[in-house]
Amino acid sequence: MSKIALITGGNRGLGRATAEALIADGVEVIYTYRDDPGEKIDAVALRLTVGDLDSYPAFVEELRGVLRDRFGREDFDFLINNAGVGKAGKVADFSVEDFDELVNVHFRGVFFLTQKLLPVIKDGGRIINLSTGLARFTGDGIYAAYGSVKGAIEVFTRYLAKELGPRRISVNVVAPGATGTDFGGGALRDNEAVRSHISGQIAFGRLGEPEDIAGVMVAMLADNTKWITGQRIEASGGMLL
Repeated sequence: MSKIALITGGNRGLGRATAEALIADGVEVIYTYRDDPGEKIDAVALRLTVGDLDSYPAFVEELRGVLRDRFGREDFDFLINNAGVGKAGKVADFSVEDFDELVNVHFRGVFFLTQKLLPVIKDGGRIINLSTGLARFTGDGIYAAYGSVKGAIEVFTRYLAKELGPRRISVNVVAPGATGTDFGGGALRDNEAVRSHISGQIAFGRLGEPEDIAGVMVAMLADNTKWITGQRIEASGGMLL
């Protein structure tokens, strides 16, 4: 029986690259999107706004229906909490509205969506939460709010790993460094001056690409990495060592 992965925000960027890599590895994929499901791939796309807690019960029921009707199962194997929004700004200027959106999507949403999905995750399964290198280093200093909520995710991951240990569900963090996607306006993908500047801070001498991070995701879901839990895996090419 094929494994099944649920990826939030799998319509673009790191989520889409991870979905494609898992499909190539023989994993069935269900992914969520907020507005646009993205280019069609061999996966099930379900609409979900991660920050909207009131929508979670209906989403879980829809997910259960897909699992039952398409896959003949009552559970799934892998949860990847990937969906996110990018907000930058100095502490002195940061708005309450932007702060609340970051918390709702990156922490409150992850916490309570995971809570609702726990009965549907197979014992012995895996959970990967997405963090960021900006929880370790400060970069250009305008990501205090974003880095802080991702720091909260890293603490949450350790507690969740402890709680789910008896079910043999591993819970880990993957923390990408600077990666060329459309996240935060796409500067790391499209602005050559920015890319060149940041590449000088990376041991491998270049920015990451979505496929680099997707490869780490696939490795963290492989059978031979199931003994890793409660850990933070930074995939940054050696950024700001």
